[in-house]
Amino acid sequence: MLKAVWSKYTLKFLRQSRTSRDVLDVKDTYFIKIDDTDNPSVTGYGEAAVFRGLSADDTPDFTDILDDCCRSINNLDIASVPSSAIRMGIETALADMKNGGYQEPFIHGIIPPTRINGLIWMGDMQFMLNEIEIKLRQGFHCLKLKIGGIDFENELDILRSIRQRYGAEILELRLDANGAFSPKEALNRLDRLSAYEIHSIEQPIKAGQLHEMAKLCQTSPIPIALDEELIGIKTCDEKNHIIDTVQPAYIILKPTLCGGFAESDEWIEIARKKGIGWWATSALESNIGLNAIARWAAAHKVTMPQGLGTGQLYTNNITSPLRLDGEYLTSNSDNKWTFDAIRF
Repeated sequence: MLKAVWSKYTLKFLRQSRTSRDVLDVKDTYFIKIDDTDNPSVTGYGEAAVFRGLSADDTPDFTDILDDCCRSINNLDIASVPSSAIRMGIETALADMKNGGYQEPFIHGIIPPTRINGLIWMGDMQFMLNEIEIKLRQGFHCLKLKIGGIDFENELDILRSIRQRYGAEILELRLDANGAFSPKEALNRLDRLSAYEIHSIEQPIKAGQLHEMAKLCQTSPIPIALDEELIGIKTCDEKNHIIDTVQPAYIILKPTLCGGFAESDEWIEIARKKGIGWWATSALESNIGLNAIARWAAAHKVTMPQGLGTGQLYTNNITSPLRLDGEYLTSNSDNKWTFDAIRF
């Protein structure tokens, strides 16, 4: 018999983190613990990470759904769970149990080193240039810059300064606009950004404008990646419709927001058949969720840089074996998980 419980946990940022939508000081997340009453030594942990204002399942009944899932864990149909984040959390905890619980597989099962991009948060020019220098010293060759939160001309100045120092053969630049551009101004801005040899740009306009996005994908000098456009899409028909209508160069998969791992696998299969690239991105999860996404991405034998966090955003993250080795996310068998801070 399985027994499941959950606990709310507030992650605290090391410093304010700015996106085009908001400035973040803290972020709530929800941990799920599943025990096997017939084998008390095995415990599985998962994370249901809600992103306020972005997650389709950021609803008033979120904790009610969590309660229902925990009560019915022994006969739960995961595919029917209406919350993407909860689905992923349960998938993670059950997979963890299947592998013997967090303590065992994470001592002996090292994450294959997975190349990631360095994330540069929005700020003034000097702040962003300083952050870029730090990432380059750490060994990153692919950087992702959040844009759309400060003056566009200043953002162009930052990109110009980067390219004066580092050519595209040394440094790959990805941009994430988080839907900051209007459809009317988007193409002009993409044209101006393209002068700086940009690898790709995520979600230049807000989600839900498929025909406008399709036009951009056809005319943009920068390859476009869909991100928020995928959130809340549930059926295979809907997924195919979006891909066929928009025909993006890439899709960005956040399992927490895209229905969990099984649903994300379906996105990958659709993209593969249509010749569309993809990479995985974490969504400010704690180390528990980050670890699960990193292992899932590694299992797909990914080669291009993934958009995974490093576990270093928070002052009170869950202690884990995750570590950064240059631009590679991996794990260290000398370090163990510590769950003492979680109150179930």
